[in-house]
Amino acid sequence: MTQEVSEKDRLVSIFELQKGLSEMMDLSRYPDDKEGRVSALCTAIMHEAVELQMTTNWKWWKKPTPFNEADAREELIDIWHFVVQASLELNLTPDDILEEYKRKNEINRERQRNGY
Repeated sequence: MTQEVSEKDRLVSIFELQKGLSEMMDLSRYPDDKEGRVSALCTAIMHEAVELQMTTNWKWWKKPTPFNEADAREELIDIWHFVVQASLELNLTPDDILEEYKRKNEINRERQRNGY
């Protein structure tokens, strides 16, 4: 088994776990339309990103505190939950994500080669 297949299998597992979680949730306040759901998920991702940032010593004017990697990891996984749900809302499969990632990664590499 190649590493790529193994990584894809892990992503399939994450998608299945997210689908199961979303089936358990009370979605009465979740938007009815796809655009509204994606927008709500973007808001959630941004707020979770702020929570992740709050685990760091981003305030250069304040006395630093020890970095709590466990808290940071938990916030990052919260972001993953919402990113995977947004992927599901946009009908992206793990295969689609891998292909889109490769496509965009090559664009970003080309930009770096050209002094972007």
